[in-house]
Amino acid sequence: MNRRYIEIMDTTLRDGEQTSAVSFSASEKLTIAQLLLQEVKVDRIEVASARVSEGEFQAVKKITDWAKDHGFLDKIEVLTFVDGRQSIEWMLGTGAKVMNLLTKGSLNHLKYQLKKSPEEHFADITGVIALAQSNDITCNVYLEDWSNGMRSSPEYVFAALDFLTTQPVKRILLPDTLGILTPKEAYEYTKAVVDRYPGTHFEFHAHNDYDLGTANTMEAIRAGVQGLHLTVNGMGERAGNAPLASAIAVIKDFMPEIETSVVEKSLYSISKLIENFSGIRIPSNKPITGESVFTQTAGIHADGDKKNNLYFSKLMPERFGRTRLYALGKTSGKANIENNLKDLGITLTDSDLKKVTQRIIELGDKKEVVTPEDLPYIISDVLDSSAIEEKVVVQNYVLTHSKNLKPSATVQISFGDELFQEIAQGDGQYDAFMNALKKVYCKKGIELPMLVDYAVRIPPGGKTDALCETIITWSIKGKETKTRGLDSDQTVSAIKATQKMLNII
Repeated sequence: MNRRYIEIMDTTLRDGEQTSAVSFSASEKLTIAQLLLQEVKVDRIEVASARVSEGEFQAVKKITDWAKDHGFLDKIEVLTFVDGRQSIEWMLGTGAKVMNLLTKGSLNHLKYQLKKSPEEHFADITGVIALAQSNDITCNVYLEDWSNGMRSSPEYVFAALDFLTTQPVKRILLPDTLGILTPKEAYEYTKAVVDRYPGTHFEFHAHNDYDLGTANTMEAIRAGVQGLHLTVNGMGERAGNAPLASAIAVIKDFMPEIETSVVEKSLYSISKLIENFSGIRIPSNKPITGESVFTQTAGIHADGDKKNNLYFSKLMPERFGRTRLYALGKTSGKANIENNLKDLGITLTDSDLKKVTQRIIELGDKKEVVTPEDLPYIISDVLDSSAIEEKVVVQNYVLTHSKNLKPSATVQISFGDELFQEIAQGDGQYDAFMNALKKVYCKKGIELPMLVDYAVRIPPGGKTDALCETIITWSIKGKETKTRGLDSDQTVSAIKATQKMLNII
């Protein structure tokens, strides 16, 4: 098969930075530029708009200095304006050699923003392009608001294209500036342009206002464009631009006749970098890069994966440097848990697996987040608990802690059919609980064992909602015995460990 090559121009550093409240520093811009060109391997990057600020000037200069030393200078592009010498001089100062000239692609923009005739606008453009050429600057041209132009004033659009195709322009860039196109229109409008000017290099620039950015890029490729403009994480003004990761995956899986240079395995890492630099969180369900998109939650899906990969698709996580996960929660079945245990190298009997599954479902009902790292703790707690017959039960308790007041605890405990309740204070909530417990056992004429050691653990990398394991060592009849408790609340986990002790003595 003869494959058609599509150029990918990433505009995260220019159009993507127009995301509300996002501004990359000069060093961040350089790092992003280096990764996009060296690791992700996009063809070109648009890094800034001319004349924005001194900081932007310095950022572009840093990028061009690096690019010149590494053979990437012709891949660095700057948005410029029809403003006589100003944008050109700004570019010359930064060392950039490729400009993307912003011109008007609809009659409405021309009449109401510039208040000029097409002939006047074209004359101004001619002067800027000539100046660029005399300074050895390559010129690409944007037709701003081209999509609206094709809807409302196609005669003007074609007049502009008739003019531009006579100029020394390398690429003509067709933006859906307001993200208004349907896939049908994206195909029809781009095909009309490509067919009329077969020798011209056209590129499509999609916005995502109707969440159609990826679909529209696909249709533009079908219509014959030779390049796409995309951003990492779909960043951009309003609803953003067509996202790089989604577009590349669609091309790879549904358009085998198309070839790009992008390295799929680098898409997740650049996505996370942009997330960190921009402060804009990636939605957990965002295709390709979201945290949960390669996680099976339902037990039936995990079971199907064990049986001939029934719930696999072409979107395998390994393509993007990721791994498939099996979530643990109230919808987990045995298969989900078995897959996680397998990753940990743990094997359980069917009866123990059933107990662990039940405990995870119980935690899920409480809306606890259960992670694979929690599993060893849950297993230890479940198997430890199953060996103890519960005759003594802590039925209820109320723990209070107030500033400048001693913590207190109200505890209700049952011994078979007997029910006891006591109140006590202590130096901490658990100490108050133990003091109330001692009052109960004093009534029963039983002396509680001495607490020898108290240790708390959470899984590595655990967050504030992580499960907490409390291990308490007791001296019972001259012999040390350990009991464990597990809960997301540290004091509750200690109480659970204590209840196990009460059923041992």
